Amino acid sequence: MKQILVPLPDRDFDVTEVAVPWKILRRAGHEVVFATEHGGAPPAADPLLLTGVLFGKLGAEPEPQAFYAEMTQAPEFARPLAWSSLKPSDYDALLLPGGHAPGMRQYLGSQLLQSKIAEYWALQRPVAAICHGVLALARSKLDGKSVMHDARTTCLTKPMERTAYYITAWKLGRYYRTYPEYVEDEVKSALKDPSAQFTRGPPVLTKRGTDTDDRPAFAAEDGRYVSARWPGDAYLFAKKLLERL
Repeated sequence: MKQILVPLPDRDFDVTEVAVPWKILRRAGHEVVFATEHGGAPPAADPLLLTGVLFGKLGAEPEPQAFYAEMTQAPEFARPLAWSSLKPSDYDALLLPGGHAPGMRQYLGSQLLQSKIAEYWALQRPVAAICHGVLALARSKLDGKSVMHDARTTCLTKPMERTAYYITAWKLGRYYRTYPEYVEDEVKSALKDPSAQFTRGPPVLTKRGTDTDDRPAFAAEDGRYVSARWPGDAYLFAKKLLERL
């Protein structure tokens, strides 16, 4: 049994990008350890992903929602650790989920958490980041450079982020724009050679991978590091992390 560390904000993380890996890792017999800034109280996913972002659409699919309901009853989710208490060497893998709603800034902008991520990266153990989670990795530095300076990666792509924003801005404003800069642009700025290291994967609009069908999904692999773009990649992403365990 391995221990996988999953840091989270207090609110607004992506339902699918947390619940699907949690379910797949637990199903394989591994232990998931959650951590929030202060610990001790359960965090909460972005509520719109449970009810539907726009006219009941664009939210999490029924199966990930069921996994989330199950996860919220798990002791490790109800009593997360505090970021300040984390000792990175205690864990066999680090998983960085995404989410785009405002509460994610607590997690994406924390220098404390970035220092823990950088310390973990230096251990040369498995790391998995999806969607905005890649941004947390890109912002974590060792010796003045992003830890992923030399890594091959993907993240939430600019076309995906821009399309979601344009479709919903009339109703939800900047809900899909966590920061003024696109995630892809900031991630690329952390790389030594973005043209060689960054990949968007095949174009995708709405079709998502499932537990039994990975054809619509994509994950970028670079040795111990695996990354993915959006909730539609979550099942494949979790399976690729499993391979590294």
